[in-house]
Amino acid sequence: MELLAPVLKSFMLVFIAEFGDKSQIVCMTLAARYRPLPVMLGAIVAFSLLNLLGVTIGAVAARWLPEWLVLAAVCLLFLLFGIQSLRENSEDDVDGNAKRVGKHLLFSVVLLIFLAEFGDKTQIAVAGLAGVESALGVWIGSTLALSVTTLMGVLVGRAMLRRVPIHWVHRGGGVLFLLFALLAAVELLSVLAVIPGR
Repeated sequence: MELLAPVLKSFMLVFIAEFGDKSQIVCMTLAARYRPLPVMLGAIVAFSLLNLLGVTIGAVAARWLPEWLVLAAVCLLFLLFGIQSLRENSEDDVDGNAKRVGKHLLFSVVLLIFLAEFGDKTQIAVAGLAGVESALGVWIGSTLALSVTTLMGVLVGRAMLRRVPIHWVHRGGGVLFLLFALLAAVELLSVLAVIPGR
């Protein structure tokens, strides 16, 4: 049961932040040109590796840095990503990202998604969350969220994005980032003993 909260937190955060993001649109574009199964599998492998890297960095930072410093960094990152998501008002241009993949479709998709998403705001957010929550739970939740968004992007993404304006998706992600920033700020104040009785 200790794993459930970080799994749910990271799933919600990553799902909303990545829904309609460039990686999902790239998967949609690739699946329109090539077989969907290798595209989905390649994207899921890439996201699993990225999340593993992110939670490892977050967990290591949590062990070596003071808790208040990790919480302050997490709070700041969530705040910045929230503001960035709220200011986003158009979808990224994905024509340049949907590069022609070679004969080895699965490997090409893994490499394309890995390089496109390396250091992305979601990966940094996953690293930050893993600094204050169970790294395993964060990895499971974020990888599940990215797998689901990839699956949706490949299978039903086009229909859903026609019904829900992309700017509303970005705003929902921004609000969620700001909510997590607020929760991290409360935890930071608690650690600094500014909030009594916690």
